[in-house]
Amino acid sequence: MSTTGATADPLAALGDLPGVADSVESVRKAVDRVYGHRVMRRRSNEITSEAALRGARGSAALSGADWALEEVRRRSDFSGDDEARTVGAALRLTAEAGQLLSIWRQSPLRVLARLHLVAAADKAEHVGRPRRAGEPVDEPLIDLPLPGAEEMHGRLEGLAEIVIAGGSAPALVTAAVVHGELLALRPFTSRNGLVARTAERIVLVGSGLDPKSVCPAEVGHAELGQDAYREALKGYLSGTPEGMAAWIAHCGRAVELGARESTAVCEALQRGAA
Repeated sequence: MSTTGATADPLAALGDLPGVADSVESVRKAVDRVYGHRVMRRRSNEITSEAALRGARGSAALSGADWALEEVRRRSDFSGDDEARTVGAALRLTAEAGQLLSIWRQSPLRVLARLHLVAAADKAEHVGRPRRAGEPVDEPLIDLPLPGAEEMHGRLEGLAEIVIAGGSAPALVTAAVVHGELLALRPFTSRNGLVARTAERIVLVGSGLDPKSVCPAEVGHAELGQDAYREALKGYLSGTPEGMAAWIAHCGRAVELGARESTAVCEALQRGAA
């Protein structure tokens, strides 16, 4: 991704792709349903906490650690095997995301470096900085062509410029592009999927679409499954209007499913069952 020769708002045109406006509207309605629930007026902090837990579980599942929610809730030690460390990283990222909202629009690269530092805290090197030429990437579930380090750095800078410039593109479109570009680039030597999904969350929350962070897209991505996730990502990588629209729609559906999850939590709390 490059901003060379681009308009002031290079993402705006994506909002006009076939089906994207419908996805944006559908997401808005799903989010409004959660925020309009009577439980949200009294117990929104509980919904936010539960959404964070479920979002972390979903993101970890997409990175190969598909644990039951109650197992994630029960555990206090995540220093064991690879799956446990993945779940621990997802939980740390979810907790960290809220602290970085004010920094994102001014310095997205700084935020991404911080996210990787938090996610890869169990690794001794290559932490908190983009990969360099010759450094391998450990992202086994994303089996797609990997851009070289020079191309990656250029596109990462371009993505940062777009975020800083802002624009009129819907939050869903911006979140989907940030998510897709980070997965395409895999700028770090590890934990790129976890970082990309956390960055998507930051955009959705920081944009004002989901200010209380109660619509965890990670839940929806996990529910839609790894195969659908990879297939939709291929559409993003194709760069075609159809592929881009399909990826945005996929991300929109994930947000809707996250909203549905929190609506169910609200209903359970209302019944006194949770």
